Amino acid sequence: MFHIYGFYKFKKLNNLKKIKKILENYLQVYDSSGTITISTEGVNGTISAKQDYLLKFNMLFKKLLSIKKFNSENNSTSKFNPFHKPKVKIKKEVVPIGFKVKNYNKTKNNLNPSEWNRIIKKKNTVLIDARKSFEYDVGSFKKSLNPNIENFREFPKYLKQFKKSENIAMFCTGGIRCEKANIYLKKKGFKNVYVLNGGIINYLNSIDKKNSEWKGECFVFDNRVSIKHGLKQGSYSVCSGCRKPLSIKEKKSSKYLEGIHCPKCHDYLTDDQKSRFAMRQKQIILAKKTGKRHIFKKEY
Repeated sequence: MFHIYGFYKFKKLNNLKKIKKILENYLQVYDSSGTITISTEGVNGTISAKQDYLLKFNMLFKKLLSIKKFNSENNSTSKFNPFHKPKVKIKKEVVPIGFKVKNYNKTKNNLNPSEWNRIIKKKNTVLIDARKSFEYDVGSFKKSLNPNIENFREFPKYLKQFKKSENIAMFCTGGIRCEKANIYLKKKGFKNVYVLNGGIINYLNSIDKKNSEWKGECFVFDNRVSIKHGLKQGSYSVCSGCRKPLSIKEKKSSKYLEGIHCPKCHDYLTDDQKSRFAMRQKQIILAKKTGKRHIFKKEY
């Protein structure tokens, strides 16, 4: 059983190259995989390992950053390793929206799942999904708005249509995207902005399905692809042609061919691309028959 640990922290960081080197060593020593992004504004990541290794990694990581806890943390499990290898990336922003967070302060408008349910049921609440459109298609909160964005940098432009007096509730997978959007709106003078603390992952892990306002599954950026209530493995897979999530229904389409294309990309992939993907799929099948692992990795 693999234990999965997600986290983020807004905190001014210096010596990023030094931190990167130390984290890479920690990941190797504790046989951990996944991705950690560091920036001068903080850190964001999801990693997987054996439970005792994660506990040791967590302790050393917090000591390295001189913090007692992250802004948000979530834990789940998987029967298989959802990541292929460990990666530590240095970026200008931990999540790109066009500005860096300074002097972060958590507010009372960071709601736990029960408080969130009460807020989003109010008629005057504007419920916004802060994720990409393909994530929304996999699942979202009932009556939530889809910004139809393919890049988080597009989100501020979408938010311009709303009035500063409106009650706005935003959510995302683990909490960091809507958290940063919340800071952005406050800078613009918005007063009544609410975010789901810990994101969808925390919600699905805390709220019983019978009391849930969530519809569908939740896309995650690892080889699990999607998760359900109780953070159980979802039913989605990923198209090797376009890297978009695929439902069971979509895999029954005449436009789906494993390892090559799906209904989302069948019509725009070139014949050359389809031919190359078909050759790759043959190699994957041959490698599987001989007990080998093909170099192509389906990690998102």
